[in-house]
Amino acid sequence: MQVSSFMDSTFFSLVIFPIIIFAMRLCDVSLMTIRIIFVSKGIKFWASVLGFFEIMVWLVAISQVMNNLDKPLYAIAYALGFATGNYLGAFLEEKIAIGVNLVRVITNKEAQPLVDYLNKGGFGVTSLDAEGSKGPVKIIYSVVRRKDLKKIIDIVNEFNPNAFYSIEEVRAINKGIFPPQNVNFKFRNKLTRKGK
Repeated sequence: MQVSSFMDSTFFSLVIFPIIIFAMRLCDVSLMTIRIIFVSKGIKFWASVLGFFEIMVWLVAISQVMNNLDKPLYAIAYALGFATGNYLGAFLEEKIAIGVNLVRVITNKEAQPLVDYLNKGGFGVTSLDAEGSKGPVKIIYSVVRRKDLKKIIDIVNEFNPNAFYSIEEVRAINKGIFPPQNVNFKFRNKLTRKGK
């Protein structure tokens, strides 16, 4: 009886229930963001599982808002949950860091010390001599796990802060050389390098 009277109270209606709607929307939009990323990476099974839970939570949240259109606070909680869920979903996806990227570095400096350092760190590296608009350049390619992306960019910037680099998502790979997952490869500042 007390539970029923609490749920009928003004406090529940104006505070607790909007928080519940906000939390449901936060949850379903976060799931949606991760599901879309899974679909784009070809992870079909988990995308389907997330989709099931996403739509179940969404149905409960939207039904509560539609059944209470006379309470604008519910709609505001719903909208805030949507906005916050987008941010949370992107944050979680960044932390999960699924997939691999192709890093392409173009430098007009002597690149061999950078190539050697990356190889020593366990990164697979391919380097080519090329001609740029201002003379000879070296192009360095490396396919890296997304969670190693910041490491490799920090290393490139340490060796040559003015190097041009681009990053592309890779949908599929066959084999490759990657640093061991349980090893923390860190670079040292003030590295001795040629051509600086």
